[in-house]
Amino acid sequence: MDTKRIVFVGVGGQGNLLASRLLGEAALSQGIPAVVSEIHGMAQRGGIVESAVLMGNVSSPIVSSGEADVLVGFEPVETLRALGKCNQETIVITNTHPLPPFTVSVGQGTYPPVDEMLDLIQTKIKRVIAMDGDAMAAQVGNPLSLNMVMLGALIGSGSIAVTGEVMKKTIEELTKKAFLESNLKAFDLGYESAKSQ
Repeated sequence: MDTKRIVFVGVGGQGNLLASRLLGEAALSQGIPAVVSEIHGMAQRGGIVESAVLMGNVSSPIVSSGEADVLVGFEPVETLRALGKCNQETIVITNTHPLPPFTVSVGQGTYPPVDEMLDLIQTKIKRVIAMDGDAMAAQVGNPLSLNMVMLGALIGSGSIAVTGEVMKKTIEELTKKAFLESNLKAFDLGYESAKSQ
């Protein structure tokens, strides 16, 4: 079985840890061995959060430099920052909606233009899937469903063996019932967006 290393990066409060856990559960329910690892940065809203899901026959839960098969970035600067995990064959799936850090909002830093960051990523990576995940989450009426948009995009990219059907079943079983409808709609929007890129 092919080994796949998927790295999720974002900032606290964006839900990327839940996304990686759901992916790990979906892989296991489909009979794919999976290990989920979490590397927390500052454990607060706005702190950097990184997690990884390793599928297949893996011995270490760590994704070293240049080893990621897929990078899922919930925030464009974090995607850029995590490029060291990638190689030319890595598929990068990124949210284009910026979430500038506190230093920018108090005028102590500047946030680079998103299109320039995307151009830079595209010079280093063969396939980049970019979308405004926050806009899609807002479209389904649940701003907290960005993680579902990004999971949908990951499955829609066709880069891993987990199917949309199994992923949606896992979302149904393991997320709050109150958000189920919007979560599934957000998943579908991300899925379709990735399919069309």
